[in-house]
Amino acid sequence: MEEPKLEVPAELRDLAEKTIDQAERAFGMFFDAANKSVASIPSPGTQISKQALSFTEQNMKAAFEHARKLVHATDLQQAMQIQSEFLKSQFTNAGEHMRQITGDVMSAAKDATKPKS
Repeated sequence: MEEPKLEVPAELRDLAEKTIDQAERAFGMFFDAANKSVASIPSPGTQISKQALSFTEQNMKAAFEHARKLVHATDLQQAMQIQSEFLKSQFTNAGEHMRQITGDVMSAAKDATKPKS
């Protein structure tokens, strides 16, 4: 049995792509402002805040790329494959991000408890 094709008009695909582009630009401006804000207020947690912001930005970029791929899916099987690949990469990235943040937090805690000379 043949998988039915997704009959999405080209105009709708174009509109979806433009909407994704607009949202991505808006998030880019948000991340620029957030990075400047974090950098302007030095604190013990600044590096961890920068890292968390960077991870969030990476995740958002991946989500926008995922949305672009879905817009071009031609059938349900392809859409499910795109979704499956996205979820696998997100779980992998989330695990790596947690390991990095946990390591940084542990390192910062160890540095904070060292006696000052």
